[in-house]
Amino acid sequence: MRIAVVRNRKNTEVIAKFGRPCPEIYGKQSVQRVIDALREGGHEVGVFEGDMGMFPSLREFLAPGADGRPGGLVFNMSYGIQGDCRYTHVPAMLEMAGIPYTGSSPLGHALALDKVVTKVLMIEAGVPTPAFKVMGRGDRNRGDLRFPLVVKPRHESSSFGLRLVNTAEELNDAVDLIVDTYEQDALVEEYIDGREIAVGILGNNPGQCLPLVEMDFTGCDVAMMTHADKTHKSSREPTRVCPAPVDDALGNELRRISLATFKACHCRDYARVDIRVDRAGRPFVLEINSMASLGWGGAYVMAARQAGHSFTELVCGIVDCASMRYFGERAAKSAPEMVGASVQEDSAEG
Repeated sequence: MRIAVVRNRKNTEVIAKFGRPCPEIYGKQSVQRVIDALREGGHEVGVFEGDMGMFPSLREFLAPGADGRPGGLVFNMSYGIQGDCRYTHVPAMLEMAGIPYTGSSPLGHALALDKVVTKVLMIEAGVPTPAFKVMGRGDRNRGDLRFPLVVKPRHESSSFGLRLVNTAEELNDAVDLIVDTYEQDALVEEYIDGREIAVGILGNNPGQCLPLVEMDFTGCDVAMMTHADKTHKSSREPTRVCPAPVDDALGNELRRISLATFKACHCRDYARVDIRVDRAGRPFVLEINSMASLGWGGAYVMAARQAGHSFTELVCGIVDCASMRYFGERAAKSAPEMVGASVQEDSAEG
């Protein structure tokens, strides 16, 4: 099958720079690994920039056949360029153009990227989550929330702006800083003292939970996953342990609430659910990442390896999940002569 890898690199093909710029971007090595995995899996690959200029190139590369069926699909690695709910931008453009793609729909991404809406949906689905409150600049009423508290931007991911606070003064400063820095309200939630476990999900209806990954915070200054930890820039990055040492009862419950969160937030194909487990063994879902990182050192890829999947099998498995949704069958392999020479992300089209 022809697979168009769409990612953001230049972020220049827009009418104007307006709104909050996206702080995330897939690294070149991560994109290249996906390209190489798709080619190793027998697919013909092109690489395209996720901006206003992608349609002419995609029209040519994924031209439909005589039956009108799309000539392939997009492997979406685009975080968007600017504004709110930026994960939705490329999927929405692809839906408008009639191009199938991997991962969640605009609805799923929008729900997962709004941490407050995610919590409301989890509560309605019976999924436990820490007590929380939305606070804006000048809001000094934390309600019944008990310190310590975790403060984070409402719409960001990758732990941007994450802070642990222990006093009212620290809370006020953290909330105001988030409003000023990220131009959005702050989500304030009670800190769950205990373990942190990531649950990767692959597939649909209902999806399969990959082996659990625990973050070992031994020796860390703060027992939370910070942005520096997630981007491997921390001097004391937590050790990831997979499979996480949990008993059968807790493991089953973690998988159950992860799949319930996946369903409640309308996610598709693959995602990662982050959970805290308190000292009494009670789990609380923090959030769901609708575009789980495919970086080599991340929890999702580690879990897939533990499950026996090579990186090529994982990436092609995600493609197969999307192909089954759209076409009712796994993605066909391209003829060897069509796969061609290696596509390099640095010199990719777009």
